[in-house]
Amino acid sequence: MTARALIACYAMSLTVALAQPNPARPDLCQGPYFTEAEGAAALQKFAQTYHDRTSWETRANLIRQGLREGMQLPDKPKFAPLQPIRHSLKKLNGYTVENVAFESIPGFFVTGNLYKPLNATGKMPAILCPHGHTANQDARFVEQAQQRCATMARMGAVVFVYDMIGYGDSKQTSHKLPEALKLQTLNGMRSLDFLLSLPEVDKNRVAMSGESGGGTQTFLLTALDQRIKVSVPVVMVSAHFFGGCVCESGMPIHKRPTHQTSNVELAAIAAPRPMLLVSDGKDWTKNTPDVEFPYIQTIYGYYGAKDQVENVHLPREGHDYGPSKRAAAYRFLAKELKLDLSRILKNGEIDESPNTLLEPTALMAFDAAHPRPARAVVGDDAVISLLK
Repeated sequence: MTARALIACYAMSLTVALAQPNPARPDLCQGPYFTEAEGAAALQKFAQTYHDRTSWETRANLIRQGLREGMQLPDKPKFAPLQPIRHSLKKLNGYTVENVAFESIPGFFVTGNLYKPLNATGKMPAILCPHGHTANQDARFVEQAQQRCATMARMGAVVFVYDMIGYGDSKQTSHKLPEALKLQTLNGMRSLDFLLSLPEVDKNRVAMSGESGGGTQTFLLTALDQRIKVSVPVVMVSAHFFGGCVCESGMPIHKRPTHQTSNVELAAIAAPRPMLLVSDGKDWTKNTPDVEFPYIQTIYGYYGAKDQVENVHLPREGHDYGPSKRAAAYRFLAKELKLDLSRILKNGEIDESPNTLLEPTALMAFDAAHPRPARAVVGDDAVISLLK
């Protein structure tokens, strides 16, 4: 269905229920806050507030400030010294993996894995990889996460994948922390600091890509931090769906006293930096080719950069970062970061078979030999206190 048809449907139907706010938190936009038609109509209303680069940038600055205020982010967060813990280096087929931890805010540790090309020399691009939600909270270790990180490293990138709070070995607090959005954003900022602290990283070739909740983290951090030069949010940018978890929409970033926005505009703040939207036919990104992508492309057009935003839509697929979505990301990242795509091709097709899928125990940042530092704060209330 086209954007015009969606808007017409919204205007003509008297039975469409208006979006209902959370009675306990009317300042929040959560989950399917709009119907599909309402989401498309909202975009047209937003578009009335700008018509060129100057007026869009005024709107973008307002939205960016709303992000900071809604998340209660200070302009200059008081981060702890990085002092990364790195151990258990594994040399595999074309790449290496290390287990990593470092402090973000004092008392809270980011946990993850650093993937690098084997025997690489000179400056290399970097890719920050947040993950989405999984039922058993082991998302950093699942096949789709390991495959993409290993393959990106084989292409020539330095890749860091890190845990959502409450996932993997980030167990200082539960995932449903009321201020999870703030903490995960701070962790993302500090993860970017970690990547850029590595002497082998080319600071002018830095990308970010994640799926679902990791897609939310991707477009939010890209909006807030100009150091991210390329973004690939996967199966998340939607005009009507605002993120179903507290870590995505549990703080008032979409509805502010000065404005209402949606994830489409938040993603568009990336303009004119290269961005690939990956969408599918079985979740809230099913309208991307007709609604979200043309809207964002218009904003890129204000910079004369329509060709810098692309959409790969997979109408028969669902909500994941599966092989076809990864292949699209690899090709886009190879083009934009000057990676060597030929290293991962076999007979012209993406070949992930050289990758080694490791057991979670082999990837843990904290274990018996490398315990979590005693200064780490544990428990929801204690972690919330750190964020004040």
